[in-house]
Amino acid sequence: MTATAQRGWWGLILVAAALLMITNGARQSLGLFVSPINTTTGLGIVTISFALGVSQFVWGAVQPIAGAFADRYGPGRVLATGILILAVGTALTPLVSSGLGLVLTLGLLAAAGSGAGSFSVLIGAAAKHVPAESRGTASGVINAGGSFGQFVFAPFVQKLISLMGWMGTMWTLAAITLLTLPMARALRGQPATAHAPPAPGDRGLRHAVSTALGDRSYLLLHAGFFTCGFHIAFLVTHLPGEVALCGLPSSVASWSLAIIGLANIAGSLLAGFWVNRFRSKYILFWMYLSRALLVIAYLAAPKSALTFYLFAVGLGFTWLATVPPTAGVVAKLFGTRYLATLFGLTLLSHQIGAFFGAYLGGIAISTQGSYLWMWYADALLALAAALVNLPIREAPVQRRPVVAAST
Repeated sequence: MTATAQRGWWGLILVAAALLMITNGARQSLGLFVSPINTTTGLGIVTISFALGVSQFVWGAVQPIAGAFADRYGPGRVLATGILILAVGTALTPLVSSGLGLVLTLGLLAAAGSGAGSFSVLIGAAAKHVPAESRGTASGVINAGGSFGQFVFAPFVQKLISLMGWMGTMWTLAAITLLTLPMARALRGQPATAHAPPAPGDRGLRHAVSTALGDRSYLLLHAGFFTCGFHIAFLVTHLPGEVALCGLPSSVASWSLAIIGLANIAGSLLAGFWVNRFRSKYILFWMYLSRALLVIAYLAAPKSALTFYLFAVGLGFTWLATVPPTAGVVAKLFGTRYLATLFGLTLLSHQIGAFFGAYLGGIAISTQGSYLWMWYADALLALAAALVNLPIREAPVQRRPVVAAST
């Protein structure tokens, strides 16, 4: 590959990372809005948690759909549409005062827009431009962009809420979202191979999805990623509430979320590096096992600001760093032609877990007055996720060749 071509795909990767920084950074800071929205509307923690749970699910449900459109028509249009929907949903959220309204704006519109501008489309687009030996690094860099967004947006959002209230902050986030439209334009193109005749053995998207859903390793990957979603959504939604229960100021929650994002920059880059050198299933095993151990350590530790910050460093290292090895396994199994769609389906499993993490956390605090049983569930699920990754087979799936008609 020439130096010019290499600079070209690295430029696209950096644009994708910058776009994810904004779409993901804002989404990962939504937990900071739970208390202000409840104070203003009186909707209750369970109702707000349900809306955020729907948001988590919709964000995942959109991934394979957006991925399929990106695979067929190119990522640029999909990204631009998602950005506009995200801005509209975010801007409308302060105007609603009912649980249904919150579900429609924050849970449906904003989440769908964010999902269309997220991992499946961006990593799928990059994988088609990047040589195989660099895909792990590329996905790690894109992933780090999302983590950097969390690091930037968490304290920024908390500060804006204190200065202008949660409504003004929502409108500010909507305006910031629109700034990513030129980035979508930069990613509008596809490599020439995208419009080439189908490769031998390529039977189309429907057959690719059917093949994937019948593969044991792909389903095990889904099971582990379900737990990842449960874990992340529970924390981004309810960590501010956990901090408040411990009698600590809200700034501890925002800085903990920021530290998670900062630590995950290193984790994502290292994960991308490791994917090129080690088997992804072993990387995922150690990541999930470390989460189980960290939760147990947190439960045993005194609840101080330092405990939360150290906990954030440990969790942040693997926070979204599971994405590069997970996407790497999908690419190894099925190639990159339909990666945006197939990885999008994996992200849907992630977000089904996220729905339960966000919603059940709200039920726990309302009925039990604490999140204790959620912490226990989180640790057990993380241990289970570590174990289900071990049987995964990373060799490419053997497809039956298309038999040409005899002449």
